[in-house]
Amino acid sequence: MFRSALMITFALLASPLGLAQAEDRPTLEIVWPQPGSAVDLGNDPEKAIGVVVRSNFALLPAGQCGTNRQCGHVHMKIDPDGDTCNIPGRPYNSMNSDFGGNLIKARFGHCPKAAGQHVIGVLLADDHHKPVLVDGKPVTALVTVTTK
Repeated sequence: MFRSALMITFALLASPLGLAQAEDRPTLEIVWPQPGSAVDLGNDPEKAIGVVVRSNFALLPAGQCGTNRQCGHVHMKIDPDGDTCNIPGRPYNSMNSDFGGNLIKARFGHCPKAAGQHVIGVLLADDHHKPVLVDGKPVTALVTVTTK
């Protein structure tokens, strides 16, 4: 259920890219936090934690890939079945454009309840915010954590 909701929600961000070629199959995974782990919330007003992702795509801030077709950025949602944790006025909670690379700031302070069980969902997007597709499906990853 989370996967289908994540795909539908992120598909609304923009029209999709064409299908990836087999040799270009993009990958995306959440390296940290680990599934089922308990994570301390940050002490800042956004109660932010760092989420580390890994991809075989170069991960740069949006708009900086140029002609590199193996390049993109990551959109993240917390609790992707709804939009309750999004940044106000945005269809996501965060992007790796804050830092570039594989670190994303998860802002739990935007959630109605920052502490508790949450699903972190990430989506690989191209330089123009369009979801990267494999076999017609967006490249995504999910992890469930408990924040405290």
